[in-house]
Amino acid sequence: MGWGRATGVMGLTAAVVVAVAFMTTTRVASAQPQSTLGGRVGVHEGVASCAGSTCHSRPAPSGLTVRQNELITWQDPHSEAGAHSRAWKVLTQPRAEAIAAKLGLGPAERASACLGCHSDPAPPALRGARFQVSDGVGCEACHGGSGGWIASHYALGATHAANVGKGMLALDEPKVRAARCLDCHFGAAGPNQFITHQIMAAGHPQIAFELDLFTSLQKHHDVDADYLARHKVAAGGVKTWAVGQAMALDRALTLYGPKTPGGAFPEFYFFDCQSCHRTFSNDPKWRPAAEPNPGRPIPVGMPPFNDENMIMLSAATKVAAPALAARFDGEVKSFHQALAQNGAAAVPQAARLAATSRELANAFAARSFSRADTLAIFEAVLSGENARRYTDFEGVTQAVMAADTLLSSLVAEGAIDRAAAARVRPDLDRAYQAVRDPGAFRAGEARAALQQAAEKVRALK
Repeated sequence: MGWGRATGVMGLTAAVVVAVAFMTTTRVASAQPQSTLGGRVGVHEGVASCAGSTCHSRPAPSGLTVRQNELITWQDPHSEAGAHSRAWKVLTQPRAEAIAAKLGLGPAERASACLGCHSDPAPPALRGARFQVSDGVGCEACHGGSGGWIASHYALGATHAANVGKGMLALDEPKVRAARCLDCHFGAAGPNQFITHQIMAAGHPQIAFELDLFTSLQKHHDVDADYLARHKVAAGGVKTWAVGQAMALDRALTLYGPKTPGGAFPEFYFFDCQSCHRTFSNDPKWRPAAEPNPGRPIPVGMPPFNDENMIMLSAATKVAAPALAARFDGEVKSFHQALAQNGAAAVPQAARLAATSRELANAFAARSFSRADTLAIFEAVLSGENARRYTDFEGVTQAVMAADTLLSSLVAEGAIDRAAAARVRPDLDRAYQAVRDPGAFRAGEARAALQQAAEKVRALK
């Protein structure tokens, strides 16, 4: 998972993987589409097709072209690296069955509303003979159906570009990776691919997403000389983080609107949960828990749109895309102001802000991030105007994950030594503990810990 990710990571990510989808548990070996390339393009051949001991199921890494133990890592029953393999099994447990019962879905492990993100969402026509729903989120759920490239990708002279041309997804590119991850870790526009407030109300865990952190947790490869020789993109943590933030906001704003799949408009899933789900009292001395947020000009009492990615992007844009910074911040405020009028008035503003988010994703993907950039973004995320915007659970949680990612990137790039970074870790650990439980969220404690981390990193400039 990279250098010393803080101890609170596991607790934060335990509730992340779910959206909804469009498949059944029937195991089908239908007629497969043939290709002039000689393979069955798009067909998901199943995890067993990758499992040979000379392929990706070697008990220990070989140290050669690829680790060869990728499947063993994916199956790890005790770490976040094995979470995808456990995704279907989660549906057989009491919590999932209770959620499905409340929604009238039948057994969760056979419910189409659960399987799209708890298993490989390949439709029946694209499932090979060895495909099994019970494998969970298998190799091809992320890498793409292997029918067109499984027989050629290990051949001498095979290239990454050729594999991509035959249907492999270029997950080395942050934009491609983010798009695939967001389908489950936020939601998508297809039928039954969006998690609604109704599903959350039935007991589904709260969703969180940060591309670089999740990449670290699920990483099954090494960015080494061989990786680079195959002309793969070595994006680095900061670029991956920044692109992920931009694409997450684009996804949220693109889905937001009267045509939001599966729910009423406005769909409450887009809003900050804790703004409504907090204690209240008729005691005249009681005061609401909400704090004024200078980046969100909305009336008191209005449920706020979840602005965690907006806050992160405001910081990143000022450093890495300054020509877009004023426009982005202005569009963020215009969106919140329009939302304060009514949901429909915010839809065109959401479209404008989504378009700017796509511009930012492109700008970040094309940029090389320096040590100075990383330090400046760290400073911008945790200090100044941004520090005053951490009033809600989602925003503070995203800031904690960002601080972890940026610090780890500085160490990985050799920009700061491990001893210096180790002095910052206790502050991040305290911040993680303050956001570990949404029901016991301690905003002030988290902000104080992040400020201490920022001061220590500032001294390293």
